[in-house]
Amino acid sequence: MDSAVDTTHPTDPAWLDRGLFPVESSYLRLPEGRLHYVDEGPRDGSTVLCLHGNPTWSFLYRDLVTRLAPRLRVVAPDLLGFGLSEKPEDFSYLPRDHARVLDRVVDELALDDVVLVVHDWGGPIGLDWATRHPDRVRGVVVTNTWMWPHDSAHVRRFSRLLGGWLGREAILRFNAFARVVVPFAFADRSRLSPDVRRHYVAPLVSRSARKASWVFPRELVGSSAWLGALWERRTALEAKPMLLVWGRADPAFGGELDRWRKSFPRARTVSFGDCGHYVAEEKGRALAAAVEGFLETL
Repeated sequence: MDSAVDTTHPTDPAWLDRGLFPVESSYLRLPEGRLHYVDEGPRDGSTVLCLHGNPTWSFLYRDLVTRLAPRLRVVAPDLLGFGLSEKPEDFSYLPRDHARVLDRVVDELALDDVVLVVHDWGGPIGLDWATRHPDRVRGVVVTNTWMWPHDSAHVRRFSRLLGGWLGREAILRFNAFARVVVPFAFADRSRLSPDVRRHYVAPLVSRSARKASWVFPRELVGSSAWLGALWERRTALEAKPMLLVWGRADPAFGGELDRWRKSFPRARTVSFGDCGHYVAEEKGRALAAAVEGFLETL
């Protein structure tokens, strides 16, 4: 198979501040669209693979990348529809199709001995790959995510509201997920500076570019069958070292930590009572330190 690495890079958009995001951009040419990723650090040894959710991108993990890359390979792709990746109008943006693309990305980059770091929809998408390839997984770091069908009333209400016609118009016309939901999910909104916030709002520049941001809340319920199949495969990860890093003030998923701890009783836990959903933004340095300490135990 020919390499999908794309050596012809687009120029940085005007809104991108490389002072905040001091890494090199790389790209893959995939059948679904051009995918942006960060690939920093030495190529020998383990790889830390960081997967984001809605409406974030590899920018979310900048503190982790800069802390670990001097010693380890750190890879952080932007899911199609987010960040610097293309936003093809004909892609479904269903979690199962993101997972299929991730399979290709991992193979194209020859990633092995992987420590997976996941957040939000990056959790089920990344854990789909991990449960199918446990022999390639060294450990898992979980931050405010899930790998099961949602049965809580408030998550299902959120999915019906933002995944329905009203949410569709709010997200596609006004970029409401990036502009409204993201700040709401912070425990302390002063931690979301205008410069950082711009890096989540600006990539979703047009109505057509916001499809992925709308599909994800819809699929909290819509992908229940796919999530159920993923949950049935959780035993593939029972023996893997796991670290749970949690923002307890997350208005959506703060309480899901208990389910993770019950399901993976051997997992270590670091939790923050003053942190909301976007742990890597509110507690970026603390997350990086926790992951670094976890890696030293593997």
